[in-house]
Amino acid sequence: MKIVAYIYSDPLLESAPSQDIWGLEIDRVYQDFGEHQQLKQLIADCQPEKFDYLLVRRLEELGDDVKIICDRLEQLEALGVKIIATEQAYSSPQGNQLNEQNLKLNLSNLVNIQGYQQRIRLKQGHARNRLKILPPPGKAPYGYRRGQDKYIIDKSTAPVVKDFFERFLLFGSLRGAVRYLEKRYGKKISPSTGRSWLINPVYRGNLKYKNNEIISNTHASMLNSEEAAQIDRLLRRNRRLPARTASAPRSLAGLVVCQQCQLTMKITRVTQHQKKTEYLYLRCHQCPKIPKCKAIAYTQVLNQTIAKICVELPVAVAQLNLANNSTIKNQFKQEIIQKQDVLNQLSSLLQQNILDRETFDLRNYKLRSEIAQLENQIAQLPPGNLPAIALAVSLQQFWLDLSETERRFYFREFIKQIEIIRQDTQSWSLELVFIF
Repeated sequence: MKIVAYIYSDPLLESAPSQDIWGLEIDRVYQDFGEHQQLKQLIADCQPEKFDYLLVRRLEELGDDVKIICDRLEQLEALGVKIIATEQAYSSPQGNQLNEQNLKLNLSNLVNIQGYQQRIRLKQGHARNRLKILPPPGKAPYGYRRGQDKYIIDKSTAPVVKDFFERFLLFGSLRGAVRYLEKRYGKKISPSTGRSWLINPVYRGNLKYKNNEIISNTHASMLNSEEAAQIDRLLRRNRRLPARTASAPRSLAGLVVCQQCQLTMKITRVTQHQKKTEYLYLRCHQCPKIPKCKAIAYTQVLNQTIAKICVELPVAVAQLNLANNSTIKNQFKQEIIQKQDVLNQLSSLLQQNILDRETFDLRNYKLRSEIAQLENQIAQLPPGNLPAIALAVSLQQFWLDLSETERRFYFREFIKQIEIIRQDTQSWSLELVFIF
């Protein structure tokens, strides 16, 4: 008994699958990629050889329309080949007597194939547009409008989006930027929408398709690469903080942890009746200790934090292996240059008819996608001027001149956690845990 298999894949929609997907021993595998040449060879080989079974994933792989599929089914089954579709409820009828009903697909399979072919044609159209680096289907993101072949900045709405980005970059608070947008422009958006704006590649001048591949520098951007990298760092930093502390008015909110009970210390505000004076304390409201850990004056913790960060931050940065990061960055840049050189050669190869248009589009798309991935990896690396930044912020007066909101931003750029270490009920010290 001879068992053969046939695999067809469209280069616009998928990569070629492995030939070892059937789960049983196959005598021969015929595989086509974009054309049906091997299928014709399979039918020709049925004449001198006797194939008992033909395995396919779906009947749609036998042709580009229903009529061709039916003709090839009829041709193969007339040669005595029993066809089994592994991803569909279809197998050739048993026995040698093939009547007209057996030679044709039943109505249910026919309807399914027609629907599948329509979906495939729609996907192929989208894929061709993707290879031409055209915007994906759907409405343009807020701040842009659709041009003939790319997104164009909408001058009436783009200032709103740009101001939102600037506000987030200035204070590092998503909810604060959302509230600012409503107050300044009357534009109401949810925090989830604001976050979508921050991570949307379109605002960075890139296109992202349904397959999660990104093509860079396709249209005018609202964020440059440095701003985009800073936004990504701020979002990663905020994810480590307790909920709703990213926009808290106090700079130490969400950072201070009691080492003894391992709970985040919350800021408590105390006022006196009919007096404007207020007192701020850090305390663990759900402390399991008996007696509970005592509250600590907020100002004392703030002053010690500033004193320690001025001493310890330059030392911590000096211990980082930034030279290794520089080497990695240079390697990425060299790879980008090499791929860009290949990209520049494609047009001449197309003009010389060495490449056809379809191969040119596929190779151009793949190279630009790989370049975008390398650029993203470079953006994730720490800034190269970190030692200079650490030296600049190691002055105590720098921290004292900042407002609480500005101080909150800079604290979270460097500090992952502030641990309160209690020696006894009255005395304590703190330890800074940096993010690097």
